[in-house]
Amino acid sequence: MSTYDENKIPSILKESKTVAVVGISDKPERDSYRVAMYLKDKGYEIIPINPVIDEWSGIKSYKSLLDIPKDKKVDIVDIFRKSDAVIPIVQEALKINPRTVWMQEGVINEEAAKLARDNSLLVVMDRCMMKEHARLGTS
Repeated sequence: MSTYDENKIPSILKESKTVAVVGISDKPERDSYRVAMYLKDKGYEIIPINPVIDEWSGIKSYKSLLDIPKDKKVDIVDIFRKSDAVIPIVQEALKINPRTVWMQEGVINEEAAKLARDNSLLVVMDRCMMKEHARLGTS
């Protein structure tokens, strides 16, 4: 199991404030909904990214990372998509320059991870932000 910058997870979680959640769902039973709500409740600003919903929990949703207003700084791009769909998301992420690309549990794409790292982004792969936050007791 590859996690890349696993040793940086504590600082990533502590120093980040804004999380763009790609593939967020407006259905409470979905993992992306639960993780984003947990992060929101812990004080992170959530930017929902899903082309088929207009809002998530009262927050405007964007169709893609490129639709986020230019003046909004994204710290983490948190990806809830199938592994084979990650490369185009990382390519978009490179255009908005987040600090970290985070691929959720079960999302593994070595090529996308290499692309992100080759462009100076931190990478976490096959890890759940909610579980890592709870495990580390990050505040």
